[in-house]
Amino acid sequence: MTQKKRILLIEDEEDIAALIKLQAELSGYKLHVEVDGINGFRAIEREKPDLVVLDLMLPGMNGYDLCRKIKANSELRNIPIIILSAKSEELDVLLGLELGADDYVAKPFSPKILISRIKAVLRRGKENEKNPKVITFGEFTLEVDRYILRKNEKTISLTLSEFGILKRLLLNRGRVLTRNQLLDDIHNDDAFVVDRNIDVHVAALRRKLGPNFRWIDTVRGVGYRFKINLSETTTDDDFSAEEEAEELATFV
Repeated sequence: MTQKKRILLIEDEEDIAALIKLQAELSGYKLHVEVDGINGFRAIEREKPDLVVLDLMLPGMNGYDLCRKIKANSELRNIPIIILSAKSEELDVLLGLELGADDYVAKPFSPKILISRIKAVLRRGKENEKNPKVITFGEFTLEVDRYILRKNEKTISLTLSEFGILKRLLLNRGRVLTRNQLLDDIHNDDAFVVDRNIDVHVAALRRKLGPNFRWIDTVRGVGYRFKINLSETTTDDDFSAEEEAEELATFV
């Protein structure tokens, strides 16, 4: 028999917590409720749930600080988080996603839609488990779980957005990924990028990886492709360093 997924809900409004608990249990999940941030974090440390649903305006420790604390803990940072909050301004959403939340649901909300979001996040986590933890290409090594990129023994510092783009391209070597596909992935992978700013991040990524880095092809008007091997012919659409600099200046 398949073990039920364990969800920790940190929510201080009793009526909302009861509604979510009912819907979660009807959907086959085991849900535990904490009503403040401090005890919520203790429960995460103790139970290591499969997913956390987190309110922002909590007694003891607010949701932003709690989210930051979870992601700073090496044993807890991979637990997915869905923020559920009445704070629905764009800046609130952006901050929550930048701090590492996997999704953001604004109140008032539909319990059925929340459960659907929970299923989607857990499904992505299951898919990620199948992905390799270490990816090598040429002189480079990407440690997926540790967010580390190395060239030989030297660590290269990447932003979360750059790391997410590189990881997605590597996991789809040989395939052309559109900007929208990369945008969706970055949104779900600890960062928030908008529209064609994807090009800015790819340009910055190329510069950090060095002047002789030729693994990423640009398919103009479509997106990007990571080569299977360097012996592949480079497309005519690849940017020169000068064009990348001009593009970066255009979007910054």
